Amino acid sequence: MEVREYRAYDGLGLAALIRRGEVSREEVSAAARAAIEADNPALGAVVRTRFAKAAVEGRAVESEAPFAGVPTLTKDLLMAIRGEPLAFGSAAMADWRASEDSTLVRRLREAGLTILGQTTTPELGLMGITEPRAFPHPVNPWQPAHSPGGSSGGAAAAVAGGLVPLALAGDGGGSIRIPASHCGLFGLKPSRGRVPLGPMFGEVWQGAVVEHALTRSVRDSAALLDAINGMDAGSPWPLPREQGFLAALSRPPEKLRVAVSFGEPLGAPLGTHLDPEVRRAVEQSARRLEALGHHLEWVDPTVEGGALADSYLTLYLGHLAADLVWISDQTGVPVSRLELEPSTRAIGRLGRCLPARDYETAKRYWNRVAWDMAAFHRRFDLLLMPVAATPAPLRGALYPARARERLMALLAIPGASHLALKAGLLKRLAADSLRMTPFTQLANLTGQPAMSVPLHVTPDGSPVGVQLLAPMGGERCLLALAAQLEAEVNWAAHLPRPIAQAEVSR
Repeated sequence: MEVREYRAYDGLGLAALIRRGEVSREEVSAAARAAIEADNPALGAVVRTRFAKAAVEGRAVESEAPFAGVPTLTKDLLMAIRGEPLAFGSAAMADWRASEDSTLVRRLREAGLTILGQTTTPELGLMGITEPRAFPHPVNPWQPAHSPGGSSGGAAAAVAGGLVPLALAGDGGGSIRIPASHCGLFGLKPSRGRVPLGPMFGEVWQGAVVEHALTRSVRDSAALLDAINGMDAGSPWPLPREQGFLAALSRPPEKLRVAVSFGEPLGAPLGTHLDPEVRRAVEQSARRLEALGHHLEWVDPTVEGGALADSYLTLYLGHLAADLVWISDQTGVPVSRLELEPSTRAIGRLGRCLPARDYETAKRYWNRVAWDMAAFHRRFDLLLMPVAATPAPLRGALYPARARERLMALLAIPGASHLALKAGLLKRLAADSLRMTPFTQLANLTGQPAMSVPLHVTPDGSPVGVQLLAPMGGERCLLALAAQLEAEVNWAAHLPRPIAQAEVSR
């Protein structure tokens, strides 16, 4: 199988070829390896490969498995493979190896996916960009000078760049939807607890983090969710295995009541300004939904963005402080000597000084917002909003400046972190960190499913996704609508494949 032919199919398309005997899984895997070897040096999407092990695992795949030996990539964060490196995007974890497979990895193999390697993520998945100090920075295949987003930026670059038809990703504050928007892909964040994180963790960030994938097609996302969903032993979320996500694509959704918003209650308190192309993407998407027969009404969600950002960052600080202790335990290196990026170390110090009452108060606010959004969804089936305030930013534009890092380094002074919290540094951090992406954390805090759908491309060739949120458990509705939109737009036909090597290398 030639690489050009391999790139013409999504995951289920390749699986169908394998089942019909038109191509072997070995030929498909060889084409994927050739694509990675040829294009990843310029893309920077894959941090390590495991081709030989994947070949052995591929021979054991049942031909009737949903993906029948289709290659994929996992994220260098949370997705553990027994005995193999998992660095969490950090030099501090560069030599760490997992003692057992994660439940998600086992289910990927049962579904017939072969894991060829791991994709780049920012340190500990903390940013909406993917520019770790310890690893290469992935480029956006549409415009190589621009970021693919984060924290699943490596996964997005790999799929949009044609290395694999789907790549595993995670979303704790928009980390599936932001890269999907910037790279013209479909990205679904499932409901809280839908996909297990065990056995290494029961939950991450109080359940805000959910694992799934970035895909070219809606059907690959739906079929994957059929295969990997459902609690595992020790899960704090009693969500049994469900089926019917792929089947939901077989018929268009009923006429839906859709609220449309530019997300001003979320962005305005942080100083967010929408790019005109993002406004255009939302407006055009609303008109497209209306033309399909859905009822639209311009209504803002009943959420105060400043309080939402504060509560999100409060738990973010607390969890980072705990994560650094866990890394210290795993590596045997004291927290103070871990090889961390300056901003990670500074935020960890803030988290260490965070009063327990503030942490609990923030979590209670999450619950309040969830109740408010449940009431909102009694009026509306879905909420349409932007994913990010702009198309993909230039690489390096959103990474903390050196001056900011030097300022954060002052938190090492005894007592400085306590003073910084009292002086309102948390609010400044919220504004600085979330100003460009204030719209995605809502679904993580409430637990409801959300997706980024690639419905717009700017005149200069940058994709812009729009976000749709459903009430808890509403993945089937989202997927059915996404399939309806995909049939109208056929976005996968316009992905930047094959990559123009000279352009990517600039």
